[in-house]
Amino acid sequence: KAKQNAEELLLDLLVAPPPKVSKKNGGQPSAEGVEKNSYANTREKFRKMFLEGKLDDRFVEMEIKSSAKAPIPVIEIFSQSGMDDIGQDFKDIFSNIFPKQKKIEKVRVSEAFDILVKEESERLVDNDKVVQNAIQRVENSGLIFIDEIDKIASREKSYGPDVSREGVQRDLLPIIEGSNVMTKYGAVKTDHILFIAAGAFHVSKPSDLIPELQGRFPIRVEMDSLSKKEFVRILTEPKGALIKQYIELLKTENVTLNFTDDGIERIAEIAEEVNLKTENIGARRLHTILERVMEDVSFEAPYKTAKKVLINKNYIDERLKDIIKDEDLSRYIL
Repeated sequence: KAKQNAEELLLDLLVAPPPKVSKKNGGQPSAEGVEKNSYANTREKFRKMFLEGKLDDRFVEMEIKSSAKAPIPVIEIFSQSGMDDIGQDFKDIFSNIFPKQKKIEKVRVSEAFDILVKEESERLVDNDKVVQNAIQRVENSGLIFIDEIDKIASREKSYGPDVSREGVQRDLLPIIEGSNVMTKYGAVKTDHILFIAAGAFHVSKPSDLIPELQGRFPIRVEMDSLSKKEFVRILTEPKGALIKQYIELLKTENVTLNFTDDGIERIAEIAEEVNLKTENIGARRLHTILERVMEDVSFEAPYKTAKKVLINKNYIDERLKDIIKDEDLSRYIL
C-alpha cells in the first residue's frame, strides 16, 4: 500500500496536472475533458517508464521534511512495578513547539521514491497497534536466555562478593516466577515467558544456587565439552569462520592462504587437547591457537616475496610443538 501511494505521489511530481478551466472565462467542458484524457494518458506513459526503470536518473523537485536542528525533548515517567503504565511521552506536545522543517530539494527519481515510501509507511502504521501486538507476543511467545548464571552462584557460605551474588539471584526470582516488568512501552507480564539459563559451572555447581532459584528451573540438561569434531565445524562452516577471516584479511596484503584438511583437523585436535590439560574455555581456544599459528605470516605478509602460504599439519606442528609439550608455557600462551 505504501509503495502504491508513493508511486501516485511521484507521478504527481513528474506530470503536472492540467490547469483548471474556468467557465467564467469562457472555458468549454469538452476542452476540459480532452485535457483530462491527455493528462491521464501522459501519466500512464510515465508510470510505465518508471516501472521499467527509465526514469531512475531523472531529477525531480520535492518537499523533504527534516527534523529541526535542536532535538525534541522527551520526558518519560515510569510507575512502580505492579501498577498500570503511566509513562507519558511529551514528544507530541513539543513537536508543535519544534516543528519539522520543510525544504525543497532536487533528487533522483529512485531516491524520491524511497523517501516517499518511507513517509507513506510511517503514515500508514498504527503505532498503538504495533506496541500492543508486540507486548502480546512477548508475553505469550517470549524467550529470555540468561547466560553465565554460574557467575552468581555462591560456592559456600561466606562474606564479601558472595553476598551480592545471592542478592542478584533474589532479584531474578520474581521476574522468573512471574511479575509485571515496566518497560518503555508499558507493563509486560512474565508469567508465560520461557526462561533458559546456562553456565559453565567449572568451579561452582548448580546446587550452589539458592534453592528458590533452582526450583524455578525444573529441567536440567548437561552438555558435553566441545570435541575435535565440533571444532572442525566451527572453523569451516560459519559464514564468518576464523579461517575465512584470516584468508580475507591476508588478501589485503596480496597473500593467498590455503588451509589443508589435515591442517584444520590438527588445529581442532590441539584445541581439544589444550582444553583438557588446562582450563576449558571452549571455542575461544581456537582464537589463541590460530593467532599463534598465523603470527609469523601476519607479521611478514607485507614483505613476503612468495605470496602463497600453505597451512598443513606439518606447518602447525612446527609452530606449536614446543608450547604443547610444555604444559606450563601453554597456560600462558595458548
